[in-house]
Amino acid sequence: MTAVGMTAQSNTESSPKVDDKEKEAELKGVTVTSRQGTRRMAGALNGTVITQQELFRAACCNLGESFSTNPSVDVSYSDAATGAKQIKLLGLSGTYVQMMGETMPDFRGAALPFALDYVPGPWMKSIQVSKGTSTVKNGAESITGQINVEYKKPDDIEQVNANIYGDSKSRFEANVDGNIHLSKKLSTVLLLHGENDWGSHDDNGDGFMDKPNRRQLNVMNRWKLTTGHYLFHGGLSVLTEKREGGQTDHHQTMDMGQAYRIGLSTNRYQAYMKHAYVLNAERNSNIALMASGTLHKTDATYGNRTYDVDQSNVYAQLMYETDIITHHSISVGGSMTHDDMKETTLDETREKETVAGMYAQYTYNLNERIVAMAGVRADHSSLFGWYVTPRVHLKWVPADILTLRATAGRGLRTVHPMAEMHYLLASGRTLIPCPTMQEAAWNYGLSAALNIPIAGKTLRLGAEYYYTDFQHQAVTDYESSANEIRITPLDGKSYSHTLQVDATYPLFRGFTLTAAYRLNDVKQTIGGVLREKPLTSRYKGLLTASYKTPTEIWQVDATLQLNGGGRVIGDERFHAYDQLSAQVTREFRHFSVYVGGENLTNFRQSNPVRNASTPFDPSFESTLVWGPVHGRMVYAGIRMHWGKR
Repeated sequence: MTAVGMTAQSNTESSPKVDDKEKEAELKGVTVTSRQGTRRMAGALNGTVITQQELFRAACCNLGESFSTNPSVDVSYSDAATGAKQIKLLGLSGTYVQMMGETMPDFRGAALPFALDYVPGPWMKSIQVSKGTSTVKNGAESITGQINVEYKKPDDIEQVNANIYGDSKSRFEANVDGNIHLSKKLSTVLLLHGENDWGSHDDNGDGFMDKPNRRQLNVMNRWKLTTGHYLFHGGLSVLTEKREGGQTDHHQTMDMGQAYRIGLSTNRYQAYMKHAYVLNAERNSNIALMASGTLHKTDATYGNRTYDVDQSNVYAQLMYETDIITHHSISVGGSMTHDDMKETTLDETREKETVAGMYAQYTYNLNERIVAMAGVRADHSSLFGWYVTPRVHLKWVPADILTLRATAGRGLRTVHPMAEMHYLLASGRTLIPCPTMQEAAWNYGLSAALNIPIAGKTLRLGAEYYYTDFQHQAVTDYESSANEIRITPLDGKSYSHTLQVDATYPLFRGFTLTAAYRLNDVKQTIGGVLREKPLTSRYKGLLTASYKTPTEIWQVDATLQLNGGGRVIGDERFHAYDQLSAQVTREFRHFSVYVGGENLTNFRQSNPVRNASTPFDPSFESTLVWGPVHGRMVYAGIRMHWGKR
């Protein structure tokens, strides 16, 4: 395998390899694919691979809707007005999760608030979710984990796929992708996505749209060339999106002589390339160069407030990997990231940061029984100077049925408060951000995976504990002032303890049941007082069931979530609530039809928009969201394919 990580295989720690070998294998021209949708990753990192089959268990229209059956990742709305979503991993927001596109950093800075909507679900081949600080190869930004998206490949078996989807909330989308092998060495794939949300849904009658109207066009073209020892990947993508929310047309409350409107216009352009050259195949010696460039521009209006951000990013990495001797390997390299961000509110500000660094990582692998991976990197920021990031990951298999892992490491990231949290402008309060700063934390974790044979089947048990301790953090403070939202540097303690247990068992042929429970203890110092972190559920329970008939024509999936209560602000608390989703899929030769529903329990936060009748008053608040904003939704779609599968 090459160091390109072109399909992430060379990076064991972010690879789609799994412990029980469910990955596709080609035997005498026959492709054998596992029916299992989610598996644990091999290597020293604790993580899971979410395959396309698992993604098909729900509508999965985009990345933010891909974790409904995953016990580790939570997805929720950041506010009740813009449709911005955030993920949570280890009890902390997704800003501490490093987003990756095929092992290259992606969706940073200005892209963060709406990044989960920028990756169409039908484009994804798999998602790798790893917990902890991950590898030093990809930079210092991973604190609680890493989410790496693997897209459909140019050199996959030639086929054309289409997906058409519509739901009861007036959302329609269409996706088409197809690849072609121009020769034995050269192949390409084109992916197209179009989406339109319309209507003025206001189920709770507060005069505000429950979700914004959204129009998105997204195009990606990817190429792969293989000639002897040389491999090349490259591609381009273009995205344009418009969001319109706020007060509905038929129920406007006029304040200050105008209706409260929210509008966001985004244009994003991206290009990447990966080059790899195999120096010695027997020793897995190779050298690779990866680079990407991104232009991201968002113009936003929140009532009578405006915010524009224009960010350009350049990333490059040079790496060398080799096996030193049997069981011992090393990876060394250097990387550079340059961000140029221009922001306009009342005044225009412009800030540039260049981060350049080097890393070395050593891995000892004794037949996957004992794996030790230790790495360190040193980076220099043009804004914050030098910093060092050490990380260690261990795996031990004392018996065939038991796998133990441990991790410890440090992570740092530059936070741009306005760019990453401008959705907070959908509040009547005055937003007072701190200057650009660097967040830093240590993360420690222990996990155990147990596979117990019972009645000819395997009961898979998992248990894990993670502790994240912040030294520097940007804290969102609603509580020091009734008229302001302050983003301030941490002055005191901030930490997260998470404990999770899960179990999976195939009760009978075609039927698999998964149960999980996670306990969160997340606290931070706000206004000089160590408090429970706002809008964070104390616990989460998950129960998923999947049944496929022996003929594999019908499949039924259901997921029940129980989200524990937590603190809002001050002494106000929210209570526990449950959500149910289900889907039925019927397979045909060249297409499948699916029908399903989300939030079938119809639970909604009773007051996601506070003081909706006075949206220009400081008492207006749409950013204290802890639960579902809109109620029951049903959907239907069709997936079509032509060619080999």
